[in-house]
Amino acid sequence: MLPIELPALEELARALAGRGVDVVRLGYSDLTGVERGRDILVSRLARTLGDGVPFCRAIYHTSPMGDVVPIHGGIDAGLPDVVATPDLATVVEVPWEPGVAHCIVDVYNPDGSEAGESPRNVLKRVEKRFNKLGYRSQVGPELEFFLLEKDAGGAWRRYGEATGNVYSAGLKGDPENIMLRSLRLLDNYGLEVVAANHEFASGQFEINLWHSDAVDAADRAFRFKSAVKELARREGKRATFMAKPFNDEGGSGFHLHFSMVDAEGLPAFDDPSSPDGLSWVAKSAIAGVLAHAPAIAALCNPTINSYKRFGPDTLAPWLVDWGLDNRSAMVRVPPERGRAARLELRLGDASANPYLAIAALLGAAYLGVRDKASPPDPLEGYGYDPARSAILPKSLADSLDALEADAEMVELLGRDFVDTFLAYKRNELERFAHFITDWEFREYSYHI
Repeated sequence: MLPIELPALEELARALAGRGVDVVRLGYSDLTGVERGRDILVSRLARTLGDGVPFCRAIYHTSPMGDVVPIHGGIDAGLPDVVATPDLATVVEVPWEPGVAHCIVDVYNPDGSEAGESPRNVLKRVEKRFNKLGYRSQVGPELEFFLLEKDAGGAWRRYGEATGNVYSAGLKGDPENIMLRSLRLLDNYGLEVVAANHEFASGQFEINLWHSDAVDAADRAFRFKSAVKELARREGKRATFMAKPFNDEGGSGFHLHFSMVDAEGLPAFDDPSSPDGLSWVAKSAIAGVLAHAPAIAALCNPTINSYKRFGPDTLAPWLVDWGLDNRSAMVRVPPERGRAARLELRLGDASANPYLAIAALLGAAYLGVRDKASPPDPLEGYGYDPARSAILPKSLADSLDALEADAEMVELLGRDFVDTFLAYKRNELERFAHFITDWEFREYSYHI
């Protein structure tokens, strides 16, 4: 960690003040992808940020219910600090909050070393290794989410309940035009959003982001999720990226479009001379993703709820397979070639932390290309036949075990991070095992 030079901070403060900005919101991702942060007055910016801003390290160990999970280096060490340093290249004004700019921070230990638990640091470490192959990554995030509204009794229900509005736009599926307003604000926020539409279920929407290098794509996806939830609050609604919030509807995916370019900026996945138009680099990347799929499921499907989205005929992947323009496969290769030649990883659900999901994809692709691995034959026809391919992990516990056992992925992601992630998520499993659910009460209470 290097201190930021005072003149750079003073120049930034003057520029922001000149545009009417008086607050900078520092933000970073915790393990679950939730934004943590602090508002800093621009008039105090230079003196406050020069040596970094301290945060309690146990933020990385805090559950969604606010409990601090007992992980080494947290409570047992007396709740020590980490230090956040702003990445000044990420400063952008918040269009729905006049006078506020947002800045993503990098997180370090007090001795100046990178904080191993920081998801952004994890991705940077994987990207650095990946770039040694002589290629650069291109990642395009594609996120689905549900928008909820309150009923007369104050309970949350799906917004704009109606049937058959998949791939529609306008008031038919969005009676209050919330998505159109949000799309414009998100674009003004510098997120490089491309398109939005109503998805399969009532109140479910999808917004696509343009592709860029891995860290920038993750930054934008991280900001996107926080922004969508904040914009929903402004409308008196709730946006949720929960994997499967309803029993009677499918879940929400987090698909990642991934490609590579060489040192000259040429597409590395394209090969017009091959029968399917794909290069050996593309095939090896696919092979790496397939080989490490059980482990990367822990990061792409990181909650207990995630595994209720999977299964036959769900349009969510169930098997470790790939196919040419086949949406029933875990890895789909869209039909475009040339600069648009890419793979689409359909494994992830919307609850995934963007930094960790992209790190998992990048790491698996790196291992495949490094080893010049070859994938099996592509899926033909409709998938979901377990006689053809291995089944993905059926639970969070299974995927955590697979991650722990995958020595190559552990080494890429960092031992400190993996140990923390496993301890955090296994605590989640332990807490759930002792919690009485509505299903149990409904199933047993009357007859038993």
